[in-house]
Amino acid sequence: MTTLPRPDARSHGRFNLEQQRKRAKELLKAVRADEPDALARILCQLPPRETPLRLADAQFVIARECGFASWPRLKAHIEALDASRRLVAERSDQELTTLHIRCGSDIEHGLRTAGFRGDFLEFSDPFCLGPLRDLPPEALMRLRAHYLAGVSGMAERDALARLRRSYEALDDLARFERVVLWFEHDSYDQLILAYLLHRLHLAPPRARIELIAVESVPGVERFIGIGQLAPDLLAWLWRQRRPVEAPLLELGSRAWAALTADRPQPLEALIATGTPALPMLGRALARHLQELPDAASGLGLTERLILTIVRDRGSLPVGEAFAYLMRDYEPLPYLGDLMFWWLLQPLIAAPRPALAITESHRDWPHRRLALTALGRALLEGERNWLDQASGERWVGGIRIPPR
Repeated sequence: MTTLPRPDARSHGRFNLEQQRKRAKELLKAVRADEPDALARILCQLPPRETPLRLADAQFVIARECGFASWPRLKAHIEALDASRRLVAERSDQELTTLHIRCGSDIEHGLRTAGFRGDFLEFSDPFCLGPLRDLPPEALMRLRAHYLAGVSGMAERDALARLRRSYEALDDLARFERVVLWFEHDSYDQLILAYLLHRLHLAPPRARIELIAVESVPGVERFIGIGQLAPDLLAWLWRQRRPVEAPLLELGSRAWAALTADRPQPLEALIATGTPALPMLGRALARHLQELPDAASGLGLTERLILTIVRDRGSLPVGEAFAYLMRDYEPLPYLGDLMFWWLLQPLIAAPRPALAITESHRDWPHRRLALTALGRALLEGERNWLDQASGERWVGGIRIPPR
């Protein structure tokens, strides 16, 4: 079956109403000319009929291709985007002194483009990787800096200095009247959010705390993160922010305590509650627990998916393997490209590696991966990775020693 092209807006979420009207008219014209591709698009969305196609029918097909149930739904969403953009342009975020906190720098430029003027803080310690302990900030920073230096090759003092800028900014919230947390639904974001909520629970600032928590966006085919969205969508999300109240702050502290525990039972118990104050947090914690080694292969879910990609696709560049993981294999995408590269290293560098890699290209995304005999045996449950891996691994507070 031929794969039909998707509108670009299916990735960034910004739709133009006049453009969609034009597309509907072009589709109608192509159908009346009996063009095969146009007829195929119609039959994907509408049952065969004897009566001539109308413009309203073509508009319905366009709406469905854009991810909406009907043309009125698409039209209403576009009008909401336009209204949000105008509101932010007129009022911005300046009625209160505002700090925007995000687990990366991916939306900083988009916020400025959309018309926001508040301060921006990137807090991007990747708690989804490496050891976690319920420690005071200084001790936690040092623990994390030691780990990040080890996997990234960065000097430990540089890793610590980078962390210190964001951790210490959390002690300087008194000058703000509003703090807005921008987070999506995956474990990278939600583990950081749990820590931030825990910190705010321990030392509540005078500022109003608000949360923008996103797990899907109308019309976006595969929502991975806020950073993929057009600036207008940030204005639309701004209107959906909600106050952070006591139950959510308490949930953050419970989640942080469970994440830093040295056994999985506290996390399992918290997940079983459904985390009603923020259901997406419970789902992210459940995905986080899937990084524990399974009984048959000793692999965490990400490791197993990486090996599966190379088995299914054959030898391929690292960058392509990452793209397949994010697009087709990972049920709740959470990794950045560098984190993916870090996770590959034990699979490559063990005395008996599960993956072979070429070193002929200087840029690692272009180096090619291939599955070894051990990698295939791991996927088939004939070998256990815990018998082969030479270094310790951490899933939050849970240490997984070698052998």
